[in-house]
Amino acid sequence: MQYSNLGHSGVKVSRVCLGTMTWGTQNTQADADAQLAYALEQGVNFFDTAELYSVPPTAESYGATERIIGNWLHRHPALRQNLVLATKIAGSGLPYIREGTGISPQSIVSAIDDSLTRLQTDYIDLYQLHWPNRVSPHFGKHGVGQIGFSDINAQQQTDDMLAILQTLQHCVDAGKIRYFGLSNETPWGISQYLKLSQQYNLPKMVSIQNEFGPLHTKDWPYLIEQCVHEDIAYLPWSPLAGGALSGKYLGGARPQGSRWSMLQRNGLFRDTPESNKAIAAFVELANSHYLSPAALALSWVNQVDGVTSTIIGATSMAQLQQNIAAFSVALTPEQMADMALFLRQYPAPF
Repeated sequence: MQYSNLGHSGVKVSRVCLGTMTWGTQNTQADADAQLAYALEQGVNFFDTAELYSVPPTAESYGATERIIGNWLHRHPALRQNLVLATKIAGSGLPYIREGTGISPQSIVSAIDDSLTRLQTDYIDLYQLHWPNRVSPHFGKHGVGQIGFSDINAQQQTDDMLAILQTLQHCVDAGKIRYFGLSNETPWGISQYLKLSQQYNLPKMVSIQNEFGPLHTKDWPYLIEQCVHEDIAYLPWSPLAGGALSGKYLGGARPQGSRWSMLQRNGLFRDTPESNKAIAAFVELANSHYLSPAALALSWVNQVDGVTSTIIGATSMAQLQQNIAAFSVALTPEQMADMALFLRQYPAPF
């Protein structure tokens, strides 16, 4: 296992980050225990969750994943110091989470305390804002050009960001969190937080996790270049497009218990004729190089300049083993050239 610095924090994290959002719906406590044990054996020290999880998000599944991790930590307290544990506070829009009011100084304090209770730990290594309170392009329900950025009060948003930073600093001072980061953010959002950190002498965000993979490359080069030069860790999520890049959903297939069999997730992962055409081409490309599609996708993401650690997830041990093994694959110049050609032919179909 290889390790990278988590931005400017100085903390070393494995190039593989184990995502946990299926724990509590698709996976049981026993499944999670087995995944944690195997990941640790392979040198993984970075684990990501959120108060929102498990998924699909519901009022009933809210907090389930953190509780599963907390149960494991309660039984393995000596291992806590070896982990870099990340979780997130939900943004606005979900009425069963704090009446949907989103991220504020008050909600940050209560959410951190609640996460600490569920996780059964005294501190969180990386605390992230799951998505901004303002309209998020990633989760927007409208097409390109229909998101009303001009309707956003930028000054009010900036004032809210300052209050968020100040509250996060208080939580750091209290020993509840070590570092904080962003998720599903834009270059404008990152820039505002950086300006405020400098202007008010507050610690800056150490990381951002956004969707990134062969089917969703929109952050390159614009946002990733900023991360590199500002020393912000870039953490891709959904590098396999919710498992779609395996090819298992081609032809309308919906394997029992898979993510796309859960209707709530189909809208997010954009099951379209265009994406299916790209997926079929990707599967063919991987086969031509005697690689599994997952191995090609994950090894490619791992070799993108600026990527710090890639967030993977698995619902079976076999998937987890295959996914972690992919990070030991070094793509050849020929394979990288073919990937470049694929990306030109299918520019971000997701």
